[in-house]
Amino acid sequence: MRHWAIAHAVDDFYQGLVPASIPFFVLERHYSYTAASGLALAATLGCSLPQPLFGVLADRRSLPWLAPLGLTVAGVGAGMAGLAPVYPLVWVLLLVSGLGVAAFHPAAGRAARQAAGDSASSMSLFATGGSVGFFLAPVLATPALVALGVGATALFLPPAVLTGYVLWRHQLRTGGRTGSRATGSGRDRWAPFALLTGVEVVRSVVYFGMNTFVALFWIQHFGASRGLGGTALGVFLTGGVAGTLAGGRLADRIGATRTVRLGAAAAVPALLLVRLAPGPTTGLLLVLSAGVAINIPFAVLVKLGQDYLPTRPGTAAGVTLGLAVSIGGLFVPALGLLADHHGTPAAMAVLCVIAAVATALAWFLPEPDTTA
Repeated sequence: MRHWAIAHAVDDFYQGLVPASIPFFVLERHYSYTAASGLALAATLGCSLPQPLFGVLADRRSLPWLAPLGLTVAGVGAGMAGLAPVYPLVWVLLLVSGLGVAAFHPAAGRAARQAAGDSASSMSLFATGGSVGFFLAPVLATPALVALGVGATALFLPPAVLTGYVLWRHQLRTGGRTGSRATGSGRDRWAPFALLTGVEVVRSVVYFGMNTFVALFWIQHFGASRGLGGTALGVFLTGGVAGTLAGGRLADRIGATRTVRLGAAAAVPALLLVRLAPGPTTGLLLVLSAGVAINIPFAVLVKLGQDYLPTRPGTAAGVTLGLAVSIGGLFVPALGLLADHHGTPAAMAVLCVIAAVATALAWFLPEPDTTA
């Protein structure tokens, strides 16, 4: 599991590198906001739509090279984008990077489930790797981009190549065993899986919404500095890492569906308290709690999806780790339009309502079938 958690961190670092680098394309290349949004869309399209297809492929064939290759391609695409001289080439490279991410997640999620067995705690380690990678991207990349310009994205090429090679060697040593032991023999339950996908989409709207607007809320609503706004975002992401780990351990004790319901329900008052926070400093503790609550269900949803589709763990991982999460991110521009007209407090208030929708949907999730 250690190999897969580290690989997940490296892979999702490149997902985080894209939004971290986009402001520098605007500043240095003078791209419009529309063009900048197009770069984010390229990465999202490459990452989201193909993931279920890669999941089906990973379930049908033993492809030990798929995850290492996907990770390497993700890093090469994002790393080379800063060196590309023209916008169309930047767009294509970010699309290719997204395709690499799409290839990695289903194969890695399937292999991680094999390594984890029935342990939600172990699966939470794998999911936490992705959260850590996404968190580290702006922390590590921003100073380099400030000092050296957008071409500094190329500095982050070596981790992708090195990690891809190490993961490939690991696959060779273990025989790439993502076959029958990673696939259960139970009955696939598509209706509960569709409901779970809906829960994940709604949860990801809340997550991406907070990721986008929490710093702006601190700056515009509280009048805080940019530094303190960035701190609020960092605290939220830190809470997300803690919540992902806590969710796995909780699921091993009280069950997956109860954990998803608990996390979804806890997110509603946590977000409401952030919206009503009396000040920017006091609000940091509240935004930490919101980060924990929102992410408690994350790894558990991945495992529960594989429980609902025991014969298709790669497909389940492709949807829960990729498609559903990315679709949630596509709703954020609508929140931005709301914030443009009514301010960030309105966007934060709507996030509270959206979190309540996730809670309602989670209530109807059935228990996984353990009799097969």
